[in-house]
Amino acid sequence: MRSWFLKGNNGKKRMKLLCVIPNYWPAFQYGGTVAAMHCLNRAFAKKGIQISVYTTDLGLKGKVAVNQEQDLEGVKVVYFSFTKFFQFMGTAGWQFSRQMSMALKNNLQGFDAVFIVDIWNYPAAAAAHYSRMYKKPYILIPSGMLYPYAFSKKIWKKMPYYHLVVKRDLKHAALMQYTTEDEEKKTHSFLALKNKAVVIPNGIDLPEFSSLPGREILRDSYAHLKDKKIIIFAGRLRWIKGLDILLKAYVLLAKQRSDVHLLIAGNDVGGFGKEVRRWVKQAGMNYAERPLGKRDGGLEDARVTFTGILNNREKLAVYAGSDIFVLPSYSENFGMAAVEAMACGLPVIISNKVGISKEVGQNKAGVVIDTNAPDLYRAMKILLENHDLRGELKANAGKLVRENYDIDKVAGKMIRIYEELGIGR
Repeated sequence: MRSWFLKGNNGKKRMKLLCVIPNYWPAFQYGGTVAAMHCLNRAFAKKGIQISVYTTDLGLKGKVAVNQEQDLEGVKVVYFSFTKFFQFMGTAGWQFSRQMSMALKNNLQGFDAVFIVDIWNYPAAAAAHYSRMYKKPYILIPSGMLYPYAFSKKIWKKMPYYHLVVKRDLKHAALMQYTTEDEEKKTHSFLALKNKAVVIPNGIDLPEFSSLPGREILRDSYAHLKDKKIIIFAGRLRWIKGLDILLKAYVLLAKQRSDVHLLIAGNDVGGFGKEVRRWVKQAGMNYAERPLGKRDGGLEDARVTFTGILNNREKLAVYAGSDIFVLPSYSENFGMAAVEAMACGLPVIISNKVGISKEVGQNKAGVVIDTNAPDLYRAMKILLENHDLRGELKANAGKLVRENYDIDKVAGKMIRIYEELGIGR
């Protein structure tokens, strides 16, 4: 594999970065980080950075070529095959990859720096190890995995691994990069880290949101939604997303209004979707299950619709056709779906446990609630009834997204910080 420096037209050496991440685009089922990191890497490439990605084919087996470099929109990506070795950290195991180890060993010296996304996996451990071996600076982006709440989950598994591997990796990182002030404040103090820390949010490619699908696409796909006020939840179906809060609040609202409908878009995680469907039936409501684009004869009396996982364009069609976006998470590192919804002009309701809640609240770009059903019910009711408030939130949200979450600005900020660290000189 090639690992030399390229020079621009002005003779200046181009910064060469390696991103190491356990799973990558287009494995959408693994959350917003997957899309966010590819969006960032594309922006790097457009700014003249030579960017490569080492990842695994987790979620993409049989869909991508493995152990060979390929160009994805200007980003050089290698999906490595892996073994589900030591399945103590999750269903994907430790993601041990001999091929990735060899690539890191043979090619790492050709990069200026490495940024490592996530913590509890072999790709992260191997990248940190070889970076230290070859004295290459590495940046850790924990993506919420070191939040006190997240750390405490399965602590009996994580604590030994933390002391054997992660603690050393953290200690020698040139930079800790967090996506929100809340993550930086809680994680850095919780682990008593001494590293330099910066806060750089995830971003979105604004031009992708400048020409949205028509509002009618969603309603044409689901006949039973024609004249409904649609409340949308988008994300993986997990308990931590606050779906119990959402269902309880929605039941209260649905008893008062026959014109509301709840749309749940996302993939099931660990069978939790079955529990959500059971809650819907216990509440005495019918639900429909239809992928977007498949015209249905409808369950005309359905009050909840499950769409399954959506690709990017389908997600935009759902946002464009909905009326309110809701994310009542018990813990959420960032809130990528909320940023996307705001970019689509949707008024958003998020809990105060979502990483961007401080920014949303301070800029009056959405409604921030406590993690309980009565608060969410009142917020949904007020937004449905108050047209002027929805307009105000939409305007403020658009400004917030343009100023804070434009991926071009995010990538530029990262490059400046890396240059300040002496990377690429």
